[in-house]
Amino acid sequence: MNVSNERLRLKSLKDKIMTAEEAANLINDGMIVATSGFTPSGYPKEVPIAIAKRAEKENLKITLYTGASVGDELDGTLSRANALIKRMPYQTNESIRNAINSGKIEFVDLHLSHMPQMIRYGFLGKIDIAIIEAVAIREDGGIVPATSVGNSPVFVEMAEKVIIELNESHPLELEGMHDIYTPENPPNRKPIPLTKVDQRIGENYIPCNPDKIAAIVLTNRKDSVRPLAPVDETSKKISEHLIEFLENEVKKGRLPKNLLPLQSGVGNIANAVLKGLLDSPFEGLEFYSEVIQDAVFDLLDSGKMVIASGTSVTPSEEGLERFYKNIDFYRKKIILRPQEISNNPEIIRRLGVIAMNTAIEVDIYGHVNSTHIMGTKMMNGVGGSGDFTRNAYISIFATPSTAKNGAISCIVPMVSHVDHTEHDVMVVVTEQGLADLRGLSPKERAKEIIKKCAHPDFKDALMEYFNKAIEKAGLTHTPHILEEAFSWHTKFLKEGRMI
Repeated sequence: MNVSNERLRLKSLKDKIMTAEEAANLINDGMIVATSGFTPSGYPKEVPIAIAKRAEKENLKITLYTGASVGDELDGTLSRANALIKRMPYQTNESIRNAINSGKIEFVDLHLSHMPQMIRYGFLGKIDIAIIEAVAIREDGGIVPATSVGNSPVFVEMAEKVIIELNESHPLELEGMHDIYTPENPPNRKPIPLTKVDQRIGENYIPCNPDKIAAIVLTNRKDSVRPLAPVDETSKKISEHLIEFLENEVKKGRLPKNLLPLQSGVGNIANAVLKGLLDSPFEGLEFYSEVIQDAVFDLLDSGKMVIASGTSVTPSEEGLERFYKNIDFYRKKIILRPQEISNNPEIIRRLGVIAMNTAIEVDIYGHVNSTHIMGTKMMNGVGGSGDFTRNAYISIFATPSTAKNGAISCIVPMVSHVDHTEHDVMVVVTEQGLADLRGLSPKERAKEIIKKCAHPDFKDALMEYFNKAIEKAGLTHTPHILEEAFSWHTKFLKEGRMI
């Protein structure tokens, strides 16, 4: 097993090179294993597959920590092999989602900025082994990450041992794109010295004591990137409403002409919203977010965006090819940070980030459910949406007005699960329109959301519920009919349609 001196620069570590199967033998039943990876990018692949093969033959179950979602080679193989006891903080894989919702795996849904400090404080137990995908290992043992940073720095810091997957499918030119900064623990924590999106405040590698490195596995297996759907009419209309809103904010003097740093969640709607900015009048845009998708490449290529800061690069297959082909250009425009910096409330508030995230459903008073289907089944997790929403200059949630071919209204009397309360949600937008909720009381919000965001098939029924609630509950602060608040959800579960 040969490896270039550019990839493995500390010669004494060559003795640690072994197969994935040999490295997997370092994992014992009951261990807490933490891995690199963020939506799904820069995650280990060979060792998890080898762990899954072991688990199919023997009693081997672990607790798995990651940065966010990871590829099927990790979440999928381990869940199908019944190798997981507990998982946190975020996932998007169908196999693990099914296992979570059937009770086979315990899932802890965490704000992504909270997890690294909770690990450092000792709240989540001792990490036995960290498995980190890397581009290179420096002369001092420092790890050059791949396409994501996520929680890797804290995992390396706190783990007893470290396994490194040295992945030659990633170009060495990724080195220099990362900015690794670790805050101190209270009471010694100082202000994070990041005041501009394009600022670098740390090192371009993850510090690691070479004595911790227990194994190095060589691989050239690429990330299993996800395709992005073409921009459909619904996403296009949502984008148009948002851009019109932002233009109006500039006209009213509440935003500068180049806006403020943008944050966008992951997925097709989020990508479409950003893509719409290509045809907008805005120039000199900045991006301070978690995930850098294809639309960010489009904006950087066009010159509309000047800098993008995140914790992972998560493009489509075509986007990944473009990213690597033009990596010398993107390395000057993209900075990848640990998620406790990319999602840090202090930085989000200081920079005045405009947060744009997606919802599963929104109720008439502005509460948002972004995680649970019909209140009980976990979809993906809260991710970083809470980090950004509560601390944003403007917090925006987007959703189609209906789902399941019109059987479900995404605007409901009361959400079946609350991730973001009315106190944190400033703007709600669907393809029907945009509701600006700033400064509105609950009853004023209800009228605005129903009028602007609800689908015509459900608008009258929502207004009927609201008026009936006022009549029955009286002139209370937030009128509800408790025995009917979830009647739309229960009707769907019984009959397959909300009304």
